[in-house]
Amino acid sequence: MKLEDLRLDIDRVDNELIRLFEERMRIAAQIGEYKQQNSMPVLDPKREREKLRELSGRLPESLREYGYSLYSLIFELSRCSQNRIINKQGEMSSRIIRALEETPKLLPDAPTVACQGVEGAYSQLACERVFKKPDIFFFKSFEAVFTAIEKGLCSYGIIPLENSTAGSVNKVYDLMQKHRFSIVRSTRIKIDHSLLANPGARLEDIKEIYSHQQAISQCGEFLQSLSGVTVIPCENTAVAAKKVAESGRTDVAAIAGRSCVKLYGLKCLREAIQDMGNNYTRFICISKELEIYPGADRTSLMMTLPHTPGSLYKVLSRFYALGLNLNKLESRPLPERNFEFMFYFDLDVPVYSPGFIQLMDELGDISDSFSYLGSYSEVI
Repeated sequence: MKLEDLRLDIDRVDNELIRLFEERMRIAAQIGEYKQQNSMPVLDPKREREKLRELSGRLPESLREYGYSLYSLIFELSRCSQNRIINKQGEMSSRIIRALEETPKLLPDAPTVACQGVEGAYSQLACERVFKKPDIFFFKSFEAVFTAIEKGLCSYGIIPLENSTAGSVNKVYDLMQKHRFSIVRSTRIKIDHSLLANPGARLEDIKEIYSHQQAISQCGEFLQSLSGVTVIPCENTAVAAKKVAESGRTDVAAIAGRSCVKLYGLKCLREAIQDMGNNYTRFICISKELEIYPGADRTSLMMTLPHTPGSLYKVLSRFYALGLNLNKLESRPLPERNFEFMFYFDLDVPVYSPGFIQLMDELGDISDSFSYLGSYSEVI
């Protein structure tokens, strides 16, 4: 048989599948209307498990896994259709709509903002990118920033989330599981690390280098080129610069930004020592209350999913069914559960999209727990 003949056979089967898919979705819509009239939930997990087992079991063994995946997706699409018909406004979508109505049109110019570190930290640069005249309060740790927001000590907080070279800041993702907050903005800061030391210091005399662990990771190649040098992590790059300045020693240095040169009376031994020239850190701006400002086109979510095969697939297929673009997926272990994870999602979706509002009310049905972290835009 020729390839053209086989393609004609495939076209014939596809035409029949399209007709049957349309008929199935029409019947699913009728079921959705019945459930709406009789106040029934859209998801019937027991029936779905039974149908998946029955349908996949009718296929040859070599096709059962494929059949199971196919019908799992079809069931997801059917539920999306039924939810659209029922179109009931849930608690989460009501909260989002209320935030859209009550949030001011612009971020405040001069709020109190919590940042980790000391003067000269990259978080300060990010803060000044987001706000025109921020009143900055510095805290020793990331957790202290989250706590300051929760307790109302500051209106906003600036937190680093990920770096284009060193990856995610895992400590922050772990803290996000513990604290209640809302993301209102994000921004990206170009990171140029320099090796800073006290006046009179020479590179060949340096025995200790201080910096934040992320900065150390970003400058790995430069550090490996040095011999006889001990690298000591500390809580922040600007803290490292301040520590060097206060020591008065000429055998120690810090990896920090050039803004710390004048600030702490240091000199630059080497510029741009990071491994990658295109080195950016993404920061998020958080608040205690849910605030959604005009132009929000990115949404962040956290979910814990059932520890069963296909649970993540069901979430991803729901994004796909609603035409939502997944920008980032991160997982972190849950400390109180063995081999279970919290999943963090970034979605590129306008907050006014009907698919987005629908999704917010559906995710609770397919997850063990679900946290909406906010919808926001990125400041360039």
